[in-house]
Amino acid sequence: MTANNMHDDWWKQAVVYQVYPRSFRDANGDGLGDIAGITEQVPYLKHLGVDAIWLSPFYPSELADGGYDVIDYRNVAPTSGHA
Repeated sequence: MTANNMHDDWWKQAVVYQVYPRSFRDANGDGLGDIAGITEQVPYLKHLGVDAIWLSPFYPSELADGGYDVIDYRNVAPTSGHA
């Protein structure tokens, strides 16, 4: 926790960092960012003072709209790996 999110109204002054999984961090070396890469970097984001992460879509998609054209909201895209 950062100093900001120790209060009930933490969100009023929070630092929110948006993560686009495909380009954030590649943990398995296939050239695409993945969920494992994101979780590995959480301590670093905390160190930077990030209070919340806005995670862009990581669902299966045909990528006609940058990943927002979701095929299945209850699944993780194979390229994103597993948490």
